[in-house]
Amino acid sequence: MSIMPSPRHDTLIKLFNDRPSLVVEILRDLMDVNLPDTPLVRIEKTTFNTRPSDDIEADLVMTLGPPQNPAHGVIVEIQQDKSKDHQQLARYAASLWLMLKCDVTVLVICPEQGVADHYARPIDSGLTGYRFQARALGPDGIPVLTDPRQAAAQLELAAMSVMMHGRSRKVVETFTTALADTDNDHAPKYYEYAYSMAAPEIRRLMEEIMTSTDWPVYSPFAREHYGRGLEEGQIKGKAQGRAEGKAEGKAEGRIEGKAEEGAKSILLVLTARGFHVPEDARVRITSCTDLAQLETWLTRAATARTLDDLFT
Repeated sequence: MSIMPSPRHDTLIKLFNDRPSLVVEILRDLMDVNLPDTPLVRIEKTTFNTRPSDDIEADLVMTLGPPQNPAHGVIVEIQQDKSKDHQQLARYAASLWLMLKCDVTVLVICPEQGVADHYARPIDSGLTGYRFQARALGPDGIPVLTDPRQAAAQLELAAMSVMMHGRSRKVVETFTTALADTDNDHAPKYYEYAYSMAAPEIRRLMEEIMTSTDWPVYSPFAREHYGRGLEEGQIKGKAQGRAEGKAEGKAEGRIEGKAEEGAKSILLVLTARGFHVPEDARVRITSCTDLAQLETWLTRAATARTLDDLFT
């Protein structure tokens, strides 16, 4: 029976898919791997064998250099335990080498240092003369980022620093400060990445720190906060109603408060997932006062593949 990938596993893959050059920065800058000097980095198909099989499929495959003449191949594997066979990693490297006819590096990312040490050991591949060694990245290889400027400049690395070292409050505070200060439109997405990869106690710390800021973010915590926002909207509506001295003013204020919070949450979800919301769609969402419709849109926003899926 195959094991379902974890949120941490999937989030790390998304992190590299979002910016493939991150793998080059990790290998070259953090692990001193000699790689070709090229700005061309591409995501490739992860199944690279030519025979019917389900065992030679890596988590992520990248190539450096021009498509017609790749200079280096990189295989990224996310391993949270020691269950992966070392020789399987060697077969990955050999298969990609045969296909690309260039050097190949296997990068194994492990949230636990003991697991990273396990995969960093060189092994005999089973083929005479072929001794294999993966590059394993664990907590010891990820910098403890405590400078908000550095974290803002390297949000992917900062998110991984939270995953590896987030039990240090300073690391989480640095990360949230960097998100608040950066002009990166995808800052909410990096919070989601860090949140998804973090252990439960780190998530609680992230939630605690974010409650002390006014920076909006969408996460399971934000969904809970959205509920609180509705209550705040009700309170605002009641205050408005009392000021006007009309019962219908109270009801209208409550509805407006709920609708405003609901529309805001929908836009936050879409932004966190990387959607660009055009002005006409934004107006349609923010002008809606149908609470049932807003709730439907909020539910769809979490899974929609395109913006059209939100409304249809």
